[in-house]
Amino acid sequence: MSLAQSPDELFDIVNAGGTPTGVVKRRGDVHRDGDWHRAIHVWVISERADGPTILCQQRSFAKDTWPGEFDVTVGGHLGSGEGLEDAYREVEEEIGIAVDPEQLVWIGRRIAINDEPGNYLDRELQDVFLLRDDRPLANYVPNRDELEGLIEVPLDHLLDLLSGDRESIVAARRPSTSDKIEPVILTLKSFRLTHDRYFYRVVIAARNHLRGDRHVAV
Repeated sequence: MSLAQSPDELFDIVNAGGTPTGVVKRRGDVHRDGDWHRAIHVWVISERADGPTILCQQRSFAKDTWPGEFDVTVGGHLGSGEGLEDAYREVEEEIGIAVDPEQLVWIGRRIAINDEPGNYLDRELQDVFLLRDDRPLANYVPNRDELEGLIEVPLDHLLDLLSGDRESIVAARRPSTSDKIEPVILTLKSFRLTHDRYFYRVVIAARNHLRGDRHVAV
């Protein structure tokens, strides 16, 4: 199976504070050596008639990291020489909608370290954004090379799941190969959970933003 990304993609190496070091390396080498590099996360949120929702992606089974797992709506690395404004292209590339940068709400920079078994150490500085978009789930176009599909989850139900108040919830799934919406049952094991409770904190931030709170952070 071919990978959904090239190990030869070039990244700018930064220090733990985000300052560029002037070193450029291949993606595969960066993840082998554990170099700090930058990434962007965009969480798409909506207001529906029956309450707010959040979109998660199901990662392609051809990904080199966490294939098939549920994750942030849109995530991508900053290539060599790119800034955040360049990385916004990931939204259109992954879920098929053009984004106005003015719509993006920055809620913080996350320090993410993933040490997987084998020769892999990923150290990222992730700029995290919320994007309000109320179009129907069927109108997104998930990139079949990157995603297995998109999952729309009621915010309050997801919050109950992540806090341990529910064992499972029902969400809507839009496969990357069809615009037919299908139900899916989610449990905690459906998500790529981390020690910093990143998903839980994002859902709280999204709920507070949709309520009109001015001070929202992750």
